[in-house]
Amino acid sequence: MELFTIIKAIILGIVEGLTEFAPVSSTGHMIIVDDMWLMSQEFLGKYTANTFKVVIQLGSILAVVIIFRNRFIDLLGLKRFSRKQLEPVSTGEPQPETEGRLKLAQVIVGLIPAGVLGLLFEDYIDEHLFSTSTVLIGLVIGALFMIAADLFAPKKTKVESVDQITYRQALTVGFIQCFSLWPGFSRSGSTISGGVLLGMSHRAAADFTFIMAVPIMAGASLISLVKNWQYFTLDALPFFIAGFISAFLFALLSMRFFLKLINRIKLLPFAIYRIILAGVVYLVFF
Repeated sequence: MELFTIIKAIILGIVEGLTEFAPVSSTGHMIIVDDMWLMSQEFLGKYTANTFKVVIQLGSILAVVIIFRNRFIDLLGLKRFSRKQLEPVSTGEPQPETEGRLKLAQVIVGLIPAGVLGLLFEDYIDEHLFSTSTVLIGLVIGALFMIAADLFAPKKTKVESVDQITYRQALTVGFIQCFSLWPGFSRSGSTISGGVLLGMSHRAAADFTFIMAVPIMAGASLISLVKNWQYFTLDALPFFIAGFISAFLFALLSMRFFLKLINRIKLLPFAIYRIILAGVVYLVFF
């Protein structure tokens, strides 16, 4: 595989890592960058290229696991940590003490709606929705939803910490997460917005979003790998490895930065960026 091809994988990994946890749609950004410039389908084939866009998310997942490592160990019951130790590493802004504690069952409840719909419609999504035109629709509609969340959120925040989330709130956020199955809508954009509308702080909604992201993204990546295994070749392996590593490194950096800022800047700046991006891409691409 040529060096320039590896560079393309690194670029896509950077795009994935920088955008996965910001509410701007990492999949949408990868599709736009790939369709307009890199054109990975030409040398990987359609199904391998689509699978690559899913699989390199494993790099971003690894970044979440590292930052929230104490939280995941606690959720699995392998070791109990104090609430201070459960806070993500080096994100600043300590969270308030709470009487409750996030449970693994609550995470599972939040995963069920999108998990079921994702399994039912995965083939349709891969075949019909991985295009620049569909991404632009998702970017704009998702941005409007984010603006609505900031405008109509309860004036008094009911949930300051992820440990205060109820089962009902977890399930409701899970249903809202289903919007993110449309490329461009954004998983974090939909779930953070939904959480904010339910009375969560932006930080609590973001923490819950990232914790839920690990099993659902890992599951989607593994299913895609299994279903499209026949399209893989040894020649494509360096492409996947390069994308994975760059996605991991840049996700690690961007997520720390995002968690420091989200309670201060909220969702409006990201929504404005999405609308501007959609307009620019429409003018250039169409």
